Amino acid sequence: MPPADQTKGASARSRRADAVRNQQTLLAAAAEVFVTSGVDAPIREIAAHAGVGLGTLYRHFPTRADLVTAVYRHQIEAAAEAGPRLLAEAASPFEALSRWVDLFTDFLVTKHGLADALRSDSDRFAALHTDFLERLLPVCGQLLDAAAESGEIEPGVQPYELMRGIGNLCVGRDTDPRYDPRRLIALLLAGLRRPDAR
Repeated sequence: MPPADQTKGASARSRRADAVRNQQTLLAAAAEVFVTSGVDAPIREIAAHAGVGLGTLYRHFPTRADLVTAVYRHQIEAAAEAGPRLLAEAASPFEALSRWVDLFTDFLVTKHGLADALRSDSDRFAALHTDFLERLLPVCGQLLDAAAESGEIEPGVQPYELMRGIGNLCVGRDTDPRYDPRRLIALLLAGLRRPDAR
């Protein structure tokens, strides 16, 4: 039989692994619920979607602002990590850029209502916005540079301009069911392509 301290250590590691799994499940569930119901969705709905109890949710995220902030940070990291992976996997740099823009658009949709949810904590909101720019601008720049170097797009497109433009096209999506920004974003991307690369 293993010594008692080894058994305790294995049990503690197992509990930590379960806690990390629960947290990841909650973040994914909250992101999905935020897309359909906004960041003001009932906490019960998020817990049910994740398949956990309210106690588990509150253990990880004591307040709604904690949950919203964690989802936002999680999605920033996912979008940042996706850029290099897509460049390695995609058939061309422009395809990698297009797929990343799809992820970025999903992220912007999830982000809807963030400022309202954190209105009483402007410092936290400002820090999140800084993280957003610091993490995602270089990734977008890397994708744009690779597409320009391959001759698929015109050089000189600035990452901030592209991300700001996509963000502006996403405005109004939640208040007008007739409006789908993805079609216009696809046209924007098509407009970046060099005529001989189309």
